[in-house]
Amino acid sequence: MTIVAARIDGRLIHGQVANLWTTTLNISRIMVVDDDIVSSDLEKTALKLATPTGVKLSVLTVEKAAANILAGKYDSQRLMIVAKRPDRFRGLLEKGVSLAEVNVGNMSQTAETRAVTRSINVVEQDIQDFDAIAAHGTKLIAQMVPGDSPAAFGPLLDKVR
Repeated sequence: MTIVAARIDGRLIHGQVANLWTTTLNISRIMVVDDDIVSSDLEKTALKLATPTGVKLSVLTVEKAAANILAGKYDSQRLMIVAKRPDRFRGLLEKGVSLAEVNVGNMSQTAETRAVTRSINVVEQDIQDFDAIAAHGTKLIAQMVPGDSPAAFGPLLDKVR
């Protein structure tokens, strides 16, 4: 399996992902997993423009992403999966994709969310999704940029339960 990184980031592809993470991890393909963006030409175009030169981009539904990964379609590449919310990763795991670790990077604040950290905000469904991800044996960490030390996400999440 060539999944080098899996990251939750509400901004998807932006400076940190496009420049810091892809460079540090030598990523050759970014896969955005989002059932809604797949049908939005405008959002897909914006993602293509934000993707660094020389890095391939896939924008796929959870189902198609899982099928492609399980079929070995990316085995020769260094793949980074990015999604806005944890339910996308829960879906991949439930479809048989193996993820050793998911990095919780940025989840924006809304009127309905509770702050886990300054940059990570969750609703109750997110907490359930994180619990399901952890139940699959996937390690959850919080790490904004590669230079930061990764922090175990479970104890941070416990503070808002």
